[in-house]
Amino acid sequence: MQLAPKDGPVPPADASDGERANILVVDDLPEKLLVFRTVLEELGQNLVMVRSGADALREILRREFAVIMLDVNMPGMDGFETATLIRNHRRSAHTPIIFITSYADEIQTARGYSLGAVDYILSPVVPEILRSKVGVFVSLYLMQRQVERQADARAAMMASETARRLAEENDRRSAFLAAASQALNRSLDIRVAMQELVALLVPARAHLALVWIADPELGRGSFAIAARPAGAGPAAVAFGTELALSEAVMAALQEAAMSRRLARVAAAAMPLGPGALGHPDGDLGEAALVSVAAVPLLVGERVPGVLLVASSEEGAWTREADLTLVQEVATRAGVAFENARLYRNLQHEIVERQAAQQELQQASQRKDEFLAMLSHELRNPLASVHTAIEVIRRVADKQPKVTWALDLAGRQLRQITRLMEELLDVTRISQGKITLKRDAVDLRVVVAHSIETVHQLLESRRQMLEVVMPEAPIWIDADGARLTQVLANLLHNAAKYSPEATAIDLQVVVDDQNVELTVRDEGLGIDEELLPRIFDLFAQGKRGLDRAQGGLGVGLTLARRLTEMHGGRIEVYSRGRNLGSEFRVTLPRGTAVRASPPPVPSAVPAQAHRSERILVVDDNVDAAQALATMLEMEGHTIRTAADGEEALGVAAQFQPAVVLLDIGLPRLDGYEVARRLRADGGAGLLLVALTGYGQYEDRRAALDAGFDCHFVKPVEADSLLERIRAWRGSAEAAARAA
Repeated sequence: MQLAPKDGPVPPADASDGERANILVVDDLPEKLLVFRTVLEELGQNLVMVRSGADALREILRREFAVIMLDVNMPGMDGFETATLIRNHRRSAHTPIIFITSYADEIQTARGYSLGAVDYILSPVVPEILRSKVGVFVSLYLMQRQVERQADARAAMMASETARRLAEENDRRSAFLAAASQALNRSLDIRVAMQELVALLVPARAHLALVWIADPELGRGSFAIAARPAGAGPAAVAFGTELALSEAVMAALQEAAMSRRLARVAAAAMPLGPGALGHPDGDLGEAALVSVAAVPLLVGERVPGVLLVASSEEGAWTREADLTLVQEVATRAGVAFENARLYRNLQHEIVERQAAQQELQQASQRKDEFLAMLSHELRNPLASVHTAIEVIRRVADKQPKVTWALDLAGRQLRQITRLMEELLDVTRISQGKITLKRDAVDLRVVVAHSIETVHQLLESRRQMLEVVMPEAPIWIDADGARLTQVLANLLHNAAKYSPEATAIDLQVVVDDQNVELTVRDEGLGIDEELLPRIFDLFAQGKRGLDRAQGGLGVGLTLARRLTEMHGGRIEVYSRGRNLGSEFRVTLPRGTAVRASPPPVPSAVPAQAHRSERILVVDDNVDAAQALATMLEMEGHTIRTAADGEEALGVAAQFQPAVVLLDIGLPRLDGYEVARRLRADGGAGLLLVALTGYGQYEDRRAALDAGFDCHFVKPVEADSLLERIRAWRGSAEAAARAA
């Protein structure tokens, strides 16, 4: 019997009468049958293709087959059931069966071999391997047929013995390769894979085996080596990064890696001594290595490493069977090494992503801290401006234009303050931590305030705003300031992105359940690709270098989220670039709807005005002085302090009834000042926190430190004064009751 050369199929044994063997291929998929026919027709034998186990049994009754290729997973009668029935038939009781499967575990493999299977081939098949294995059994079959025709019983017996040995060797080979695949894929650690590879070959198949890594991603230059031990037991495996090899051996390794082909150590370099490959623990005795071959580990176009095998047996790696076996092991090792490389890269990527995620979290934390501090620093000048407006309001003549200007300035200052809070606290916005102050709101007032906000922009661009809405009050349950922010944002965008002297429409439609506001313009429109993400945070259309329209890409995000918090929705429509756009806001009217203004509360006796001793503590001199001036105009006696320690000293001498205390003070913060004031007999004080820190945690900390109330700068003067009067009224009522 003759085996195929490395790159070709196994030819059948020479048959003088030209007899051709029958090969039965059983698979339910026509495309796979076509593949098998294409691969096996080079053997020049009779190929019988069937698509079920029943058809296969009928063919076995008609003729004898050299080998049966049987798909495991078939509908109806599967491969194992078919094999059992085949074995029950006398003619096919010993016909070689090769199972074809895409997956085989140990239980499935054991079952197959118990039915007399001679091999398992995993699909998709390698054509050369399939032809080689089938060719072996075809040759065996033809040899058996030839022996049967011979009259000499001795020749027939010898042929049978040869066939048996070949079958056993093929079984051992298949079992060895199956065990090799399992061992090499046991771990994704490259070091473990290297150890398993050399341990597979030594001492069973070679005197010495070495695997050398050629891929930089796996650690080029590292190696594992195993040598046959002096006594019984497994081979000792050693690892290293610097090979001490002869020039001839190193040249063979490099040639195999570069050429992607088998390389042999030159005959002139033989024999090699027992320590020629430098294994520290191996002991080859007196044997000399006379056959050394280097086999590349191939995975597509990659060469992760080279396997070097050495033997003291002459011509060990010139025999086709030995060489083919080593090459198949090398192929499996290449796949295992590639998996290890991918796993290592994945691990590195995970580590890098975790580091990047940690850096992003730290950057986000630093951003939050910066925004909180920036918010605090911006609130101080806004507080000074706000208090100055209140002072002007109290001393200025009651002229209509002055009143209008002060109202406008106050309203815009409040709007700036709210915008500042939302723009600076990105985390709060993204997490939906904005709270609504719901009340019965006339939507017509919201529309009027929104128009007033953009009135100056409309006039400067000579744009005409046409408003269509019912004349009767439109009561809804909502936060009027937030709805003003939503509508003003839509109107501001419509004016900003529309040409001068164009029209903008605002329409309000009301039914029993909902209110619909529509803002339509003749402006730039929205590109089709931007339309689905126009409400995303920081999303903007294409801008010129001059950024004439300005903006941060935050307004529409806020508008959508505020609308959704009201239980409504906001939609956008645009036919494309330069074709205008339309935004439609739909809001539920809610349960607080009423058709008439709220009843006027009955009059209550006003609290008699009383002058209080008030201590104002703020490190911002302008803010402290402005607040002090406003309070003095209300008839109160005022002292100021610029830091925590000064505040304690002034309080000891001045004995205030009310302390307006900033939190972020130098030398001693406001929390500690409040605690000390309470501890030093200030249980009856009204402690008011006036601060730029306005988060929930800040309010909680202020109350825990002993403050009675917490105001975020800039504070409304009327609210502050009302809180002081309410405190005094409660104190006097408690005194009378006592």
